[in-house]
Amino acid sequence: MAEAAELVGRGGGSLVTSVATRDPEVATELLTRIAAYNGRVLFLNRDDAKTSTGHGSPVPHLVHGGPGRAGGGEELGGMRAVRHFMQRTAIQGTPEILTAITGVWHTGAGTDRAVHPFRKSLAELHLGDQVSSGLRELSLEDIEAFAHSTGDTFYAHMDETAAEANPFFGGRVAHGYLLVSWAAGLFVSPEPGPVLANYGLENLRFVTPVKPGDAIRVTLTAKQITPRETDAYGEVRWDAVIHNQRDEIVATYDVLTLVEKERAAA
Repeated sequence: MAEAAELVGRGGGSLVTSVATRDPEVATELLTRIAAYNGRVLFLNRDDAKTSTGHGSPVPHLVHGGPGRAGGGEELGGMRAVRHFMQRTAIQGTPEILTAITGVWHTGAGTDRAVHPFRKSLAELHLGDQVSSGLRELSLEDIEAFAHSTGDTFYAHMDETAAEANPFFGGRVAHGYLLVSWAAGLFVSPEPGPVLANYGLENLRFVTPVKPGDAIRVTLTAKQITPRETDAYGEVRWDAVIHNQRDEIVATYDVLTLVEKERAAA
């Protein structure tokens, strides 16, 4: 293996090296010796041979290129290639200015709560359109019901003694996904309308534990509006923030929805 590594190193940098082995220890040792000389290392054996694209087959989404040989160490394909030719500029300003420049709502910029934003089509919706809910109190019974209905009986939700010993909780706490589920119920406008579907969450973070007797509220703000050229709907990214009754942030995340471009005819 030492000799093999030396031979690879003599190249001074390659796009790819193939290693035929089924031994994890051999693979690990060789990789630690030759990784610095390669943009990609292909480990080939009986388990992946049928699906292998071959030694030199570049795929746009792969991150490889080789030291100084292609794309600064990255294969030039897809969006990675475009970004090599783009300039990055840091912008400082007020939330209002940053929102106007970037087309993405920033916390602190203006908001509008006159009409529930789920009642607006893409043509009617604006960055900063917002809905803010009232408080909903959480009980121990709510936590236990959620635990039993989902099967998530993790000790932090069900065992007071064990939860007290946990350095993060100091007692039983609500499931994070219970809070996110309740938040959806707090901000949703249930009637049929411009919002067609919720198709995901991104950047979810749980910040402050919620205990029995606490209450939560949610604020949902139109953060980014992206029409789709070939579809009758577009994508809306919503900034979601859950607070407790002490105005502490409980959770933050982005909600993604698909929204009609124009209101459907009655």
